[in-house]
Amino acid sequence: MDYKPVVVQRQPRAAAKHSPESRYWRRFKSPVFVKEHAPVTCVHFSPSRPHRYAVTASTRVQIYAPRTQKVVKTISRFKDVARSGHIRGDGKLVVAGDDTGLIQLFDMGTRAILRSLDDHKQPVHVTKFSPDNTSLLSCSDDATVRLFDIPSQLCVSVFRGHTDYVRSGLVSPSNPSLVLSGSYDGTIRLFDARTGGSEMVMRCKAPVEDVLLFPSGGLALSASGPVLRVWDLVAGGRCLRALSNHQKTITSLAFNGDCSRVLSGGLDQMVKVYDVASYRVVHSMRYPAPVLSLALSPDDTHLAAGMSDGSFSIRRRQPKASEGVEDDRKREALRSGAYEYFLGGEMERIGERKTKPKASALPTAVKGEVKIRQQKKKKLKRYDVMLKKFQYGAALDAVLQSETPTIVFSLIQELVQRDGLRAALAGRDDVFLEPVLRLLLKHVADPRFSDAVCDVAAIVLDIYRSVIGQSPLVDRLLRSLHRKVEGELKFQRELRQLQGALDMLIASAALSS
Repeated sequence: MDYKPVVVQRQPRAAAKHSPESRYWRRFKSPVFVKEHAPVTCVHFSPSRPHRYAVTASTRVQIYAPRTQKVVKTISRFKDVARSGHIRGDGKLVVAGDDTGLIQLFDMGTRAILRSLDDHKQPVHVTKFSPDNTSLLSCSDDATVRLFDIPSQLCVSVFRGHTDYVRSGLVSPSNPSLVLSGSYDGTIRLFDARTGGSEMVMRCKAPVEDVLLFPSGGLALSASGPVLRVWDLVAGGRCLRALSNHQKTITSLAFNGDCSRVLSGGLDQMVKVYDVASYRVVHSMRYPAPVLSLALSPDDTHLAAGMSDGSFSIRRRQPKASEGVEDDRKREALRSGAYEYFLGGEMERIGERKTKPKASALPTAVKGEVKIRQQKKKKLKRYDVMLKKFQYGAALDAVLQSETPTIVFSLIQELVQRDGLRAALAGRDDVFLEPVLRLLLKHVADPRFSDAVCDVAAIVLDIYRSVIGQSPLVDRLLRSLHRKVEGELKFQRELRQLQGALDMLIASAALSS
């Protein structure tokens, strides 16, 4: 008859400290802090590789390399505080406004000024390229939103309707004619460049700090005060959700690479991550100062945040090898125009079909033959080897040295069933008795193992009663065990008293009602 290994008893497990979602975001680690001379008001990643990012602070826009976190370009040709440094989709141009109302377009390589637009007379807080890279959006403190044509350097549309500073806006990724803007007058407006008017007005109870649009263009997000709102543009601007997870004003919003998560940064020094399927907070990050700007790289490897004290933080996540392979496959599918990719049924390998093996290639079974599978023998643990040889003391010593408490007490239970626990504990000197007493001392208050601890302690005291007092080490451990048991009993008595007092209060409240 084969030997059956010790059955390790499964103990109730506490809830995981970190969920898989939280573990993913905790991989953004080793933050690099850069100190600027003024608050960092904007951070923007280039949509094209290598995803350089522009950091706007004081009177300059700095371009950083994501691999080295070093400044590769510095643009400081501003007369006043620079705002909203934004990199074009191809990574070749940078646009920024300043507090004089001037908008300047720069060449990324030479830092030469290609365009200067002075239509605004008050500070320009938003400058962004349209998705088609031919237009430029600006939002100013003069309560206007303007759309410029880059080749002709002309203002093609002026949107009026806001009555206060316009501090956020963007062009719809699904329709270059639609512009969404948020203002300090507490309204979010959807403008149409074809008509020049406001097609939709959504009202909030606080100044709007930032707005976002989903790639489909049907849903919008807004940050006003400490509340994040979700708007259904297809239904005429109906508010679907209002989330209040920040203690202070939300200053910036950002999507991850596939727009399945939304990040919000606020003046409470917190960054919250939301799942767009349920709009539940799945992770939170704390920063040393109020967060003014927030951005996540398109490949989800770099998380950047600018703060009010002038510090700038960049956290990096090391992507898994499988993520790079998947991205390469998707890019190759888009490049080759594989229709399976666009239909959502991406094949295992683009350009290769799964083929069933031919019937002739399959092994044929011969009538009357029986194949016998040889089962591999599992290698026994060290304590199982000792138990198999009926060396109970050696088996107990083996688990006390290197195994977890669950395995130790599972072995003790096995020894109890074999009537070998007394034999395993007998014949020990103070050196070999010390691990046993330390085990009891450590787990005497653990409800999972308290019964087994009591059994072992009773046998130890029964065996070594006559020699107590001869070893200072053993005596000290026994006194510590006695004090811990007394403390636990006192704690249990106090709990019973508290339970009785609560029962009386509940009963009196029930009678009075």
